[in-house]
Amino acid sequence: MLKIDGSMKSGSGTILRLSLALASIMGEELYIFNIRKKRSKPGLRPQHLESVLTAARITNAEVKGARVGSQELRFKPRTIRGGSYVAEIGTAGSIPMLFMSILPICLFADKPVKVTVRKGGTDTRHAPTINFMRFVFLPILKLMGVNARITIKRYGYYPIGLGEATLEVEPVKKLKPLKLGERGRFLGIKGYSVCTFLKDRRVADRQASAAKKVLGSKGYSADIEVVYDFSNPRQKGSSIVLWAEYSSGAKLGSDSIGEIGKTSEKVGSEAAEKLLLELESGATVDIHLADMLIPYIALADPGSIYLTREMTDHTDTNIWLVEEILGRKIKVGRKNGLYVIEA
Repeated sequence: MLKIDGSMKSGSGTILRLSLALASIMGEELYIFNIRKKRSKPGLRPQHLESVLTAARITNAEVKGARVGSQELRFKPRTIRGGSYVAEIGTAGSIPMLFMSILPICLFADKPVKVTVRKGGTDTRHAPTINFMRFVFLPILKLMGVNARITIKRYGYYPIGLGEATLEVEPVKKLKPLKLGERGRFLGIKGYSVCTFLKDRRVADRQASAAKKVLGSKGYSADIEVVYDFSNPRQKGSSIVLWAEYSSGAKLGSDSIGEIGKTSEKVGSEAAEKLLLELESGATVDIHLADMLIPYIALADPGSIYLTREMTDHTDTNIWLVEEILGRKIKVGRKNGLYVIEA
């Protein structure tokens, strides 16, 4: 049995999500306690609970302690089964974070997996936006042999949510190492600026224009697609994602979401400023990708390498967890002011 203390390192939901995924892939029973111990509302929140229940359906698992507020969970997975599944969060809880929980599991299913998540948030705080997942995260995983896609039926924002998206995953026999030891030639910057039921205020255009202005001040141009969405009449909102592309296959991403009291110009400039930090650092993955990729390089054949400008709490936590559960050593070094991560 795997025993994991959820109060270790960041003490966040990432420990729960990654523990579930790795236990499912290994076919080992998991006992996790002190779940989200360091958070203001410790224990399982609705989005975490739905991640547990969805993983349980995919793995035909026996589960104890799966309820909102629970700080202990026993999860005994069996066979990872492909097919179609539906999950409902019921709040503005992050759909991308639920996808992050189950994607590693789905890669090792007996047939393709399709998971539709309803009544959640596509673009929320403290989580990657759905379009960061589509345009940055999944394309990087494709370099490792992952064939997955996300389609959006309805955008959802804080506080109501009501978003809906589908993740489709093709199983893999094994993951290839991720070789991003260098950027290669700079190819350009792209972006995707979207707003829901805010066309009258030109929100998506204003986000894109502000991002272009900030990037232009440093000599960069950007091709940003502007999208006016009308999928969710009960929940207005917006987001923007930007990414820089290189000939090695590297992508550096950043995103930002609209919030009450935050101007469209601020949303766009915030994403651009974050991207500039990545561009000027020499890194081959941004600081958020750096932590998201840890479980995949740990599960892949040896030889992965990438460079990041910062070791975040989530990156440190994920490295600790894969070493704890898989026994796979993740090497972290320094070179030219960057962190070199190898597996």
